[in-house]
Amino acid sequence: MADFSTLARPYAKAVFELARDAKAFAPWSEALDALAALVSDPGVARLIGHPALTRSELAQTLAQALSGKLPADAVSLVRLLVENGRLAALPAIAEQFEQLRAEAEARVDVEITSAVEVPTAQQQQLADAVKKRLQREVAIRWSTDPELIAGALIRAGDLVIDGSVRGELDRLQTVLTK
Repeated sequence: MADFSTLARPYAKAVFELARDAKAFAPWSEALDALAALVSDPGVARLIGHPALTRSELAQTLAQALSGKLPADAVSLVRLLVENGRLAALPAIAEQFEQLRAEAEARVDVEITSAVEVPTAQQQQLADAVKKRLQREVAIRWSTDPELIAGALIRAGDLVIDGSVRGELDRLQTVLTK
């Protein structure tokens, strides 16, 4: 799949500003998620670059299909993206919008992977510690991986905190092989 991050940036920023001004982050998140899923659908993906379908025909078809199901501004965005040949960038636009939204809301998505299931009381303590460390609201997704042996691996954007025994063994092996 092509990397649309550069093409998506101005669209994501424009949608973000529109959502911020209208205080409508959640509806725009839902609409962009739905549109990204639509564009990723194999049937729709075939239509996007089909040589027998003009951009205006594609825009009209999608607008009719989405009318009443999504806000009018979201349908207008689809029309604009089709006219500019950027419809395939919708998943990247949705991703960048979510990053801008998370930054504006001082929120970060965190993935915590532990070797074993973490009891609820400890989950809350760890969530509070991560929130304090990052100075942001956190949305944590928990998972387990027995390969870690013990401890946990915390990922928050670019930040990785490896407190697992597996990570420690890997670091030790690196030191010993030098």
